[in-house]
Amino acid sequence: MKKTLQQIAKWLNSDQDIREDIMVTGVSINTRTLQKGDLFIPFRGEKTNGHKYVTQAFENGAVAALWQNDEPNPPQDVPLIFVDDSETALQQMANAYRAEHQATFIGVTGSNGKTSTKDLIAGTLSPYFKVQKTEGNHNNQLGLPLTILSLDEDTEFAILEMGMDGFGQIEFLTKMAKPKYAVITNIGEAHMQALGSREGIAKAKFEIIQGLQPDGKFFYDGDEPLLKPLVAGEAQLDAISFGLEAPDDLVATKIESTENGSTFTVKGIVNGNFFIPVLGRHQVKNTLVAILIAHEVGLTDEQIRQALKMVSLTNMRMQLVNGDQGILFVNDAYNAAPTSVRAALQFMQSTNMRQDKWVVLGDMLELGELEQKFHEDLADAIDPVKIDQICLFGPRMKWLYDQLQSKVSAENLLWVDDNYDAIIGKIRLKANENSIILLKGSRGMELEHVLQAFTK
Repeated sequence: MKKTLQQIAKWLNSDQDIREDIMVTGVSINTRTLQKGDLFIPFRGEKTNGHKYVTQAFENGAVAALWQNDEPNPPQDVPLIFVDDSETALQQMANAYRAEHQATFIGVTGSNGKTSTKDLIAGTLSPYFKVQKTEGNHNNQLGLPLTILSLDEDTEFAILEMGMDGFGQIEFLTKMAKPKYAVITNIGEAHMQALGSREGIAKAKFEIIQGLQPDGKFFYDGDEPLLKPLVAGEAQLDAISFGLEAPDDLVATKIESTENGSTFTVKGIVNGNFFIPVLGRHQVKNTLVAILIAHEVGLTDEQIRQALKMVSLTNMRMQLVNGDQGILFVNDAYNAAPTSVRAALQFMQSTNMRQDKWVVLGDMLELGELEQKFHEDLADAIDPVKIDQICLFGPRMKWLYDQLQSKVSAENLLWVDDNYDAIIGKIRLKANENSIILLKGSRGMELEHVLQAFTK
């Protein structure tokens, strides 16, 4: 973004007389990551007030800042734009910049796989176009406008992740992004506490079509029964399904794991054999979105095939890590819900990469009143013949532990409440160069601490 301060003031409907010829090249809400040329946006939160850091922002290279009208003692002799509310102002700026931008916008939501799908789409398009995507977890009412305002003016594709924990939030984000292509990766159980049911989650995710451009296309998990009636109820919606079951418009079959990734065959809109350097059937399914969008924008099958060979995912998504004692870790510890845990377990039980298979599972959070049932039901997804060691971490995993005690020998089953040491100790004692260990849990469980003990 390269805009004068006068242009930004116009975006904000400010009647201030701004005469300085100041060029703004970005926005920031954090003085620690602020870049020279940024406009600093201070927020008032429960624990801190960003207005206290405005002077520091200028010292760090900011060329201007916003200032809320009801905040006393604005600094003198620095360029300020006065606004009623900083969050609203940020969103106004993003809406204005989006209206001017010529990139093709792609919106991605879903209970699981948003970040992986975003990465896969970006990796497939980036050898042939200038692509930018949501960084980190900037997928909410603050993060998405920050992402839009960070786009270079010559970016050709902008891939925006959209998260939510309640109704109306995806609608708000998609109406800001106005995507040409919108994606729902799947419907799981995350945010059940706020939305009440999987049906509620499906309706909240389906809000993404509210901002879809009139000539846009919607890509959705065709294996999810809850989405089918929602799609059928939108007669004008140009919808394309993907999945692992016929009659989806694009189906993946013959999925096989290798030490380097996954091979698979696709049938439907695109036909042929593909490889990704990523593990898991669920990641192959996410890849179908990337293939469909790449095909839609004109890439040949061979261009898609070559790009997919080089894609990479954000850390802690089925990430292979070599550890001490020759142990191979599968670090999938960024987040967890029943659907994604089952997918990771399916991979572990089917892989032939190593013969000694371990799973380290942490609590699944934000599941609402059914959290006990969701944890207990995972027992059905674990085959003790195919998994050699099971380590469970967190108070909620006690429910799964109780279910497994009758089917798993005591020496192969461990549960700990709030300390990683016993799990780390067991791995040190029993794992070796023939071992592969899955780490899977909600973000709050921080299971990467187990990995860090073997990678220092």
